Amino acid sequence: MAKLVIVESPAKAKTIGKYLGDDYEVTASMGHIRDLPASQLGIDVEHGYTPQYISIKGKEKLIKELKSKAKHADGVLLATDPDREGEAISWHLANILGLDPHEPNRVTFDEITKKGVKEGMAHPRAIDEDLFNAQQARRVLDRLVGYKLSPFLWRKVRRGLSAGRVQSVAVRLIDDREKEIENFKPDEYWNVDATLGAGHKSFVARLATDANGKKLLPKNEAEARAIEKGLEGASYVVSELKRGKRAKQPTPAFITSTLQQEASRRLGFTATRTMRAAQTLYEGVDIAGHGMMGLITYMRTDSLRISDEAVAAAKEYIAGGNDARTIQRSRAGVRVAAMSAAVRYLHAPASVANVEDMENMLRLTRLFLEEMARDGTEE
Repeated sequence: MAKLVIVESPAKAKTIGKYLGDDYEVTASMGHIRDLPASQLGIDVEHGYTPQYISIKGKEKLIKELKSKAKHADGVLLATDPDREGEAISWHLANILGLDPHEPNRVTFDEITKKGVKEGMAHPRAIDEDLFNAQQARRVLDRLVGYKLSPFLWRKVRRGLSAGRVQSVAVRLIDDREKEIENFKPDEYWNVDATLGAGHKSFVARLATDANGKKLLPKNEAEARAIEKGLEGASYVVSELKRGKRAKQPTPAFITSTLQQEASRRLGFTATRTMRAAQTLYEGVDIAGHGMMGLITYMRTDSLRISDEAVAAAKEYIAGGNDARTIQRSRAGVRVAAMSAAVRYLHAPASVANVEDMENMLRLTRLFLEEMARDGTEE
C-alpha cells in the first residue's frame, strides 16, 4: 500500500511523483481547503478572537477524495509550500484528515529536484504551530480590519473596494507624507558653477567655499551674481588631485522583494506576473530529455543564505565562459550568486518545452542567469 503525499498544485504533484516512484501517491489540495466564511465576520471576538473555519465552497468533492485516499493509504505526508500559507494548509489538512499535528507528518522541499525531494522526505517533522499561528493572526487581522473598514470605503469612495491591514496602513503613510509635502517651506539657494578646461578637455567645478575656507551658499540671485562678478577674469589652478580605488561589491542573492524589483526594472513585470512565473519555475517545467524539473528554489523568502554547493556550482558556471574568479562577498555578508537553484539546476532556456506562458518563463530564467553571471564576475 502506497503512502499519500499531499502538495498544493497538480504541476508540483507531477514533478514530485516522478522522483518518489510507485511507493508514493502524490496528489494536490489545490491550495487552501478551509477559510473564514465570506458572508460574515467568522471570528468570535468575545472568546479570544477564535476563528470559525468552514470548507471553501466548491472543494467538497476534493475533500471527500482526499479523505478516501488518506483512509486507504499507508500513511499521509503533508508537503505543502515551506511558508506560512503552506503551513496553514497543512494544519487544515491534518484537521480534516484526522492527523495528529504533533506527529512527524509534515515535509517541505526548498527545491523541486530529485536531491531536494529526497532530502525533504528524509526529514519529516511536526507541523510548526508558531508558523501556522503567524498566518492565522494575519488572516484574522485582515478580516477584522477589512470587514469593518471596507463598508466605509463603499459609502465614501466607491463600492467594491477592499481594505485590510496593509492597505489601511499604506493609506495612512501616504496621507502623512502628502501633508508633509503640503507643509514644506522651501529655502531658496543658488549654486555657482564654472566650466574649466585645458586643451580639448573640460569639466564643471562648483564653488563651495571662499578664500578662507568658509562655506558659500548664496541665498538669492543677487548674492550669486555678485559672487559671479567677483570671479570674472580669475585664474584657476588645480591645487590637489586625489586618486583612490573604490571596491564594487556584488549584490546579495535574490529574496522575494529584490526578485520582484529586478523583474520590474529589467523586464517590466508586475509583482503578480513575476511570482506566477517564479511559482512555475519552482514547481517544475518540462525540460527536453529530463521531463518535469524544478528550476529555482522556493521564491518566497527573506533569507540571503547560499549553500556551499550553490557557490561551487556558481564558480563552475562562471568559469565556463570567463576567467575563473573568486566569488565575492556582498555587503550582507553572504556568498553571492543568483538564487541557489537557478545556479545549480538551470538548463539552457532553449531546451524548455511545453511551458504555459513561455515568454514569462524564459525571460525570468534569463534574469536569473544574468544576475548570477553579473554577481559572480564583478569586482
